[in-house]
This record gives sequence, structure tokens and C-alpha cells, in this order.
Amino acid sequence: MTGTATPAQGPATPAQGPVEPVRERGRRRVRRKVPTRTPYQAVKPGGGRLGGPLAALPWALPAFALVGVLLVYPFLRSVYGSFFEDNGFTSSFTGLDNYARLADDPIFGRSLLNTLMWVAGTLLLPVLAGLLLAVATHRMRFGGIVQLIIVLPYAISGAATAVLWNFMLTSDGAVNQVLRGAGLDGWARTWLLEWPHNTLSMIVASTWQATGLNVVLFAIGLRAIPRETVEAAQLDGASGWRMFRYITLPGLRAVTVVVVGMAIVNSLKAFDMIWILTKGGPSRSSETLALSMYRETFRLFHVGYGSAIALVLSVIVVASSWMYLRRQMPDADAAKS
Repeated sequence: MTGTATPAQGPATPAQGPVEPVRERGRRRVRRKVPTRTPYQAVKPGGGRLGGPLAALPWALPAFALVGVLLVYPFLRSVYGSFFEDNGFTSSFTGLDNYARLADDPIFGRSLLNTLMWVAGTLLLPVLAGLLLAVATHRMRFGGIVQLIIVLPYAISGAATAVLWNFMLTSDGAVNQVLRGAGLDGWARTWLLEWPHNTLSMIVASTWQATGLNVVLFAIGLRAIPRETVEAAQLDGASGWRMFRYITLPGLRAVTVVVVGMAIVNSLKAFDMIWILTKGGPSRSSETLALSMYRETFRLFHVGYGSAIALVLSVIVVASSWMYLRRQMPDADAAKS
């Protein structure tokens, strides 16, 4: 037999790429190579006009500009303004006099005390109530409907909530009428005109609004606990308090960190409900740091002193959030070390 011998071809290497099917041209068979890139040749570090570690910088510049204009510049401007006596028209450098004035100002001391009361009340009432309601309605029949009813107040704005509670807490409001109708005349009082009753009443009103969000977050955390873990605990005889302590609470740790962190920040910057219900009165007895900063800066035109209060409030917010998150996330510190 006669014929043209086909030369032996070895297997294609990754650098050579795949080989097209054999085509016949006359009596000669030709194999055509398809150029390809290996994984190491496909992307070169720093190659191309958009390669390298700075490739995403053009896309991030608008976000950086927005943060700088809305957050960084106002903060730096407040720090700078806190060293001046400024009434909005003229200013003079006073150094640390505004900060020394804080230590001698009884209104600032009362505002700081009210702020701490808001933090304590927000951590005890909305967080604890949200946790207990979420656990109680988790496996309850029609529990979803109950949770929906509880979360409805959160859909109302803080201003509308304050107006609603103002009708209830006035001298002839619904709360005093119910107390007098029940024969508890001695418990009726002017809730918004006496300290500390005005601060405590506003904390209760804030709890009514904020509990719904905490219920939703804790309900999501409860659904994320593996059913196998719960069933294994039930087989070991765990129920009631033991189930809650050793299974439910550890499973809700991540959600609890978020809920408590949000509660701390929101309590430190509480403003709208206090302003509508009492405007910080009477005699500025129910002011918090946020309200004192607003009044000093925009009502009394003590811009430098208001900037000093704003800086103190910012330091408290950042420090408390950092200490809490550092304490609640020891695994991150261990991973770094």
C-alpha cells in the first residue's frame, strides 16, 4: 500500500493551546494551532492602564469626596471652631476656655447625666423587651402576626411618636385619666414638667417605638439557629431556662452585638422626641448633649461652645462604640495576633 505518511504529533502543551480538527488540503493534512493564554499569561499584575492596586481608585473617588464633604470637613471645622469664641458674626481665639467652661457649667452636667440615663434606659428596656418578645413569639401560633403588630410603631417617625405621647403625658392626658379612673390619684403627676419623670417618660416613649426593630432582628437570629442544635439539646433534656441560656443566647450573640451597638449610638444622639415633647425644659432640665449642642449653636449663637459640646459628644460615641465592639469581638483580636 502506498500513501503519504503523517508525521507524528505530540500532545498540545498549555503554552501551545488546543489544536483545531485536522483538515485535508489535497493530499496533505495540516494541523492549525489556536493561540491561547495560560492562566499565568492571562492577567499580569500591574498590566494595562487599569491594572494594579490603584485600579479601583477612580471609582471610589466620588464616595471619598462625599464622605469628606459631609463628614470629615464638618468634624474638622467643629474641632477648629471649638477654640474660638464665635457668635456667628465675630470670633476671637480663646484656646481651651470653651472646654474649661464645660466643667463649670451645671447645664452641661445635667445634660451629661440625662444622656447617660438615655443610654442605660435604651439598653435595658428596648433591647431586653425585644429579646423576650422575639423568643416568646418565635414558635407561637400566629407569632408572625403578633410580631407585625409590635413592629408597627417603628414605622412611625420620631416626630409623630412624640406628638402621640404628648397627648398621653400631659397633665390631663390619657395616662393621668386612667390612673384617676383606677383610683390611683396619688400616682398622677405632670410627667413632662418634673425631672427625672420627664426624662424617664421620654425613654418609655422611645422604647415603645424602638422595640419593634429589635424584635425583627432577634427573630431573624432565632431562625438562623440550626434546628439540629435545638433538637440535640432537647434530647439531652434541655428546656426552658437552660435552653434559653445555653442554646438561644449564644446563638444570638452576633445579632445582640448589632442591636446593642445601634442602641448605644441612637441613645447618644437622641434629639427629635426630646425637642417635641419638652424642648429640653423645664429650665433645660431634660436636655441631652445633642440638644445642648443644638441650643448653644443655633439658638444662643455660642458657636464655639456648641462646637466643644459636639466634640465631646463625638468622642463619647466613638469611644463607647469602640470599647463595646472590642469587648464583644475577641476572636478578631486573637486572629490578628
